[in-house]
Amino acid sequence: MGKLHLFDMDGTLLYGSAAAVEISRQLGLDREIAELERAFSAGEVTPPRFAELACALWAGLTEELVTAAFDGAPWLAGIREVWADIRRRGERCAVISLSPGFFVERLSGWGADAARGSRWPALPFREPVEPDGILSASAKVRIADELCAEFGLSRSDCVAYGDSMSDTALFAAVPASVAVNADHHVSGLASYVYEGRDLREAYELVRADG
Repeated sequence: MGKLHLFDMDGTLLYGSAAAVEISRQLGLDREIAELERAFSAGEVTPPRFAELACALWAGLTEELVTAAFDGAPWLAGIREVWADIRRRGERCAVISLSPGFFVERLSGWGADAARGSRWPALPFREPVEPDGILSASAKVRIADELCAEFGLSRSDCVAYGDSMSDTALFAAVPASVAVNADHHVSGLASYVYEGRDLREAYELVRADG
């Protein structure tokens, strides 16, 4: 039986950053997004409200700016190589993130079998945010179950990689997990702990045992 490797994006594949931060940097909105991220981390803002406020901030966002944010983001080294090795071994890999799908889904081009993010309005923003399309931490478990069904696997076949509170439900639901540059919310829950900037090293912790 193969495995399904489930990767968070913000703070995990992105070193010390998040899609919202990288997008806001392109628009010169570093201070504004920092305050919004702080409120979200403190639980003062729900995921749908975060999306609504970010949409208002990003009124001038274009596909070209999203591309610049994605290409210039501080990705961990070795992501493509890890995903290629996973697929060579007959296993699967997916990204599940609360961030906008229009950013997350670009990782399919790097070799992910699936890349799932929140459903935001199409660019340029003309429609309101649909709250039902914005993912929560618990939605990560639901999506993991959907992917397991699609790939003929079960939760017992999953390995989760994450860094923060939004990953705790998924870490609790699967048997193996890797805390990548993580905070205290997940470092104590994880099967393995990794600090660094190369995904190959984090992946090797799991690969060596399996």
